[in-house]
Amino acid sequence: MDRLDHLEHLDKHLVDELAQVARETVRDELREQTRKQRRTATLYAASGAAALYAGAALALAVGLALALGLPDWAAALITAVILGAVAYVLRGAARPGGSRPEVGQGAAAGVGGGTAPVAAPPTGPGTPYPPMPPVAPGATGTPEPGAAPTQAGTDAEQPHHRA
Repeated sequence: MDRLDHLEHLDKHLVDELAQVARETVRDELREQTRKQRRTATLYAASGAAALYAGAALALAVGLALALGLPDWAAALITAVILGAVAYVLRGAARPGGSRPEVGQGAAAGVGGGTAPVAAPPTGPGTPYPPMPPVAPGATGTPEPGAAPTQAGTDAEQPHHRA
């Protein structure tokens, strides 16, 4: 029996050593990945700052070029309108569903066509609730659309307290 007790002690020691080595290996790997991600994030931030200054210099150059033939206030106004249009186009390009409005959506849909735009359900980030999945009417176990969710054996009018 003493021999088995000695082996148990060795097994416990071996498990503790393996756990320590695994922790150190995982810690080292995470530290290396974090270092790489930190460097990438720093480079992206520096790139964004440089692009911001480049955009400001370009806007200044456009304003100064326009000021050669226009009053200063008009050149500044035109530059602001150009920057606003660029921002609007970039925002539309950044949307995940594409930037082009579909026929029947948007304010410009009825322009030129002579028809009023067709009302569409709200989509995008402004949707107040997730869309309902299509369900066969009268399917068992599924509530009617718009019905409050209930649990079997509970009354929807009574407060729900857990004991």
